[in-house]
Amino acid sequence: MRKYIVTGLLIWVPLVITIWVLNLIVTTMDQTLQLLPERWHPHTFFGRDIPGVGVVLTLVVLIITGLLLRNIIGERLVLYWEALLGRIPIVRSIYSSVKQVSDTILSPNGQAFRKALLVQYPRAGSWTIAFQTGTPAGEIRRRLVDSDMVSVYVPTTPNPTSGFFLMLPRADVVELDMSVDEALKYVVSMGTVAPGDRGAVTGAGAPPPRRGARAARPFVRPVLRPLHPLSENS
Repeated sequence: MRKYIVTGLLIWVPLVITIWVLNLIVTTMDQTLQLLPERWHPHTFFGRDIPGVGVVLTLVVLIITGLLLRNIIGERLVLYWEALLGRIPIVRSIYSSVKQVSDTILSPNGQAFRKALLVQYPRAGSWTIAFQTGTPAGEIRRRLVDSDMVSVYVPTTPNPTSGFFLMLPRADVVELDMSVDEALKYVVSMGTVAPGDRGAVTGAGAPPPRRGARAARPFVRPVLRPLHPLSENS
């Protein structure tokens, strides 16, 4: 009886969670209909609310916004808008921080969350998956002893939205061949959903190692010496 219950849970739990997440997304995006006049709402035409209309409206708004801003006039409007927001004290700090994060993550040319890594954390010999978010810059880079450093994000399990930000020497991280999606699934599932082994090919047909993918340096425990060694007579 127990194995039948477990088998049923394995089928229904992912399905229920998927439906719940989709319903949450659709319900949230349907709130955009509140921006339209009452006479344009679906219940005015059809006598009832239609789930998903807000999703279509959101996609249309995003596409139109992208088309309008992909020209000189649109770029200037964005500059004027950002300059206006930059003069409002509280709004300026919030908007600039959110914009920097979104530009870093969503930009197609950005390097944030483009690579999955193996790092030793929280101690030497204990390995975990991390994601490269960039490289240190500015004052931080000048003050670091090792100039060849990478910035990584170590997510927590099973909630990857919280984690730790670390700056490590590039030689101490191991670049993985798995995609970011596969690594994220591995973290969220607590290691139960193993990604495919893309580096299993050996011999003459083996692909060359990826640039930057090197073994981590061994951890050497420092040897502490006493400041005042005892003499032989004592």
